[in-house]
This record gives sequence, C-alpha cells and structure tokens, in this order.
Amino acid sequence: MTETESAGDLLERGGVALEEARRILADGLGNADDGDLFVQSAQSESLVFDNGRLRQSSFDRSGGFGMRAIAGASAGHAHGNTVSRDALERAADSVRAAGAGYSGTVADSPPRTNRRLYEDADPINNPQFAQRVALVEAIDAFARQCDPRVQQVTVSLAASRSAVGILRADGNWYEDARPLIRLNVSVVVSDGKRRESGSAGHGGRADFDSLLSTHSWQDMARDAVRQALVNLDARPAPAGTFDIALGPGWPGVLLHEAVGHGLEGDFVRKKQSAFAGLVGERVAAPGVTVVDDGTLSGRRGSITIDDEGTPSGETVLIEDGGWSGSCRIDRTRG
Repeated sequence: MTETESAGDLLERGGVALEEARRILADGLGNADDGDLFVQSAQSESLVFDNGRLRQSSFDRSGGFGMRAIAGASAGHAHGNTVSRDALERAADSVRAAGAGYSGTVADSPPRTNRRLYEDADPINNPQFAQRVALVEAIDAFARQCDPRVQQVTVSLAASRSAVGILRADGNWYEDARPLIRLNVSVVVSDGKRRESGSAGHGGRADFDSLLSTHSWQDMARDAVRQALVNLDARPAPAGTFDIALGPGWPGVLLHEAVGHGLEGDFVRKKQSAFAGLVGERVAAPGVTVVDDGTLSGRRGSITIDDEGTPSGETVLIEDGGWSGSCRIDRTRG
C-alpha cells in the first residue's frame, strides 16, 4: 500500500471497475433488504526496544473483501483475501442464498458527512525506519537518566493505516483512511531490596509528529519513572471493599466491560441482555451519565464513518442513572 492508496485502488488492482462491482453486488443481493461489499487494505508495523537493544520488529500487510446480504432475520456472508472479478462473483453466488424466496425492499444508504475526525496520514512510511529506531534509542537513554534506580526500559512503537471502502446495496460508495499510532514506555526500578514497574503512553489517529517532539516523549518517560518510584514506596493495599474513583482514559475499559456489552443493540433486541425491558428504569446511581462518543477528533476510538458508511455519532446510553433506551452499535470489522 502506498502513501496515497485508497480502498478504490484495491478494486482497480484486482481489475474490477466500480461499476462492475456495483453490478456484481446487485446480482448477489437479489431481493434482500440490505447488504454491502466491504474492501480493506491495511498495513501495520511495530518496534520493541528492550534493555538497550532492538528486540523485535514486525511488519504486516493484509487486504481483502467481505460481501453481505440481509433478508429479514437471515444473513449471508462471504469473504476473500484476493479482490478479483471471479472472487466477487463467487461471493455473490454464496450470499444470494440468504434472499432466496424472499421479497424485500433495499434499505437507504446512510447520510454522508463532510466532517473528518482525522487526517489521511501515513504513519507507516513517515518517518523512515531508521528514524524510528533512533527515537526509541533516545527514549531509552533519557528514561535511564531520570533516576539512578531505573534498571530496565522497554519502549514500544506501533503504527497502522487502514483504507476501507463500502459499496452499499443502492450503489453508493463510501471511503475512509484510518491511521493509528501508539508509543509506550515501561520501566523497572529497584532500590536493591524491591523491584517495581511503571508505564506511560500516548497514541491516536494521527501521524507521528505529535510523538516526535522532544517534550512529548520525555513527558511520557518521566511519568513512567514517576509511577515506578511511587510503587517502590507503596504499601500493600488493605483487604476489603472500598469506594474507588476512576480517572479518564483506560479505566473506561472497566465501564465498557461492566455495562457496555449489555447495552449493545443486538443483545438487547434478542433479550440476551440484563438491560432488556428496562427502558426508562434506573440502572445506575443518580448523577451517573454514560456517553458513547465516537466523534472525538484524533482519538483512538473515533471513526469518521463505520464499516457500513454511517457517520460516527454521540449517544447518551445512561442519563442521570436511567437507561435512555439508546444502545451501542458495533459496526467495525477491523
């Protein structure tokens, strides 16, 4: 995948014009209610610098397509890792069975959006590999200088770029290019009697400019060392049940696991969720409001459009302790 490659280029390399893809998809959907052709081309790269040397370097490239037909409660799926006319036609033959004997109405495509939550950056090819290695070496050296008790430093650097295209049942074509970066610094400190660790990191949907600035990665290294030194002097936590306060960031994963899955639309619709039938009922303490927001610019969890072409939105799931009736919808295939 080159710096400017789009999902449409994946079709072109397979010798499939967009109009031909529309014809094949229409043939596969038949009388289905909905469906789409999803194509994706992705690259990812990661470096791990550990204990003064480059321990790991990996690169991955993948691409392919998925075709889907929805007819009532039935769905047909087919996929392949090679995009070509023959592969798409075989997929159309497979998904056509979902609409056999069914007469439906093709669903409207989602509205388009001019809003971009991130730039079409290419963190894979910029900066070059040698610059990345120099960066992790510099971070390693700086973290060791922060405190003489630092015994080990591990720096990981990861980047990816995914170009996706969605061809809807009515022939509308949507594209998105999704960059993602992550830098993480972990340290181990020792006072001769005890060893503890700390870590800090940053990332999002952007290029590496924000991470290459000296103050950015130095702040991360200092924070990792600070956490490790706090742990070095920390006393064991007492046993028992206590109230806790969660800060912003990764603690949100705890909330996601506790209630996020139960608020997914499919589980509620099938009555497989503990929240089924509780619209308007109190499900949390007064004052608790939970928002599922995929529109935060440049953030890791944000997407301009989902894998059905729907623009990302902000949904209030729980408001002042009561379930609003809104649900989470997971529409990414990554």
